[in-house]
Amino acid sequence: MWKSPKARNPLSVLADDPQGRSLGLELPAGGLIDVPGRRGWWREAAPLLWVSDEAVGVGALAAHRTPALAAAGLQAVLLQGRRGLERWWQEREFEPERMSDPDDHHVEPVLREFWSAVLPDPEEGAEGEELIAPFGRDWPGLADPGPEGGADPDAVARALADGLIASGFLPSPRLALVPAVRGADVPTAMGWCGPTNHENDTALISTVLRSWEDRFGARVVALGFDELHVSVAAPPRTAAHALPVAAEHFAFSPDNIWQGSGSIRAYADEAVTGSNHWGFWWD
Repeated sequence: MWKSPKARNPLSVLADDPQGRSLGLELPAGGLIDVPGRRGWWREAAPLLWVSDEAVGVGALAAHRTPALAAAGLQAVLLQGRRGLERWWQEREFEPERMSDPDDHHVEPVLREFWSAVLPDPEEGAEGEELIAPFGRDWPGLADPGPEGGADPDAVARALADGLIASGFLPSPRLALVPAVRGADVPTAMGWCGPTNHENDTALISTVLRSWEDRFGARVVALGFDELHVSVAAPPRTAAHALPVAAEHFAFSPDNIWQGSGSIRAYADEAVTGSNHWGFWWD
């Protein structure tokens, strides 16, 4: 089970200080999202996250991803709706009690298990072999870390957030604050169920994200109902390096290839090599 912080939930401060000035913030109008029946030590519903009432623009994530926010135990991310689920976070489709703790898992066995679960059926023959080529059915192992001397990961995250908003890729994002020590843990801390059709314990997703933080300077930037957008400060620069990363992505989010590029080789070229934006979805 996900372990709630022993200290008072930092979001509880916003009940009396809605602009977050005591945390060094100047928040727009927003509100706390909780899960009915989930009680904190202050005997009120324990808030899972704070979400702005209206869409935010370019610069919003940069303005709120501050050292003071991190010191308070909060992480800032963007939330994006979609047609029919414009404000999915208000439906309270969060299940934090269902999640285990990322501390209890290790990335390689997690990805090895994911890989074995998404391999093509042997009856698919050459077509299935081409999908996972140049790899065979055995788990290929973790990719090497990204090149050293890359850009500052947090600066890359801010730039990606601004680019996704300015381009309309995120047409109406809300700012969200989530109690978590690191960005990779945000999906688990809020009980996000986006990957349910692939994996219903989001702690395993956070385990992989932690590893990508460490190896590639990745940062969680935005979450949709079933989408995840990550910035990458040190992506692979060569095809040879990108291929095992693409294998990790296939294990992590097979729809990227099943409904996207069609093969690990094509995906590595199109979406991994030199890319500062890794996007994932689970149909």
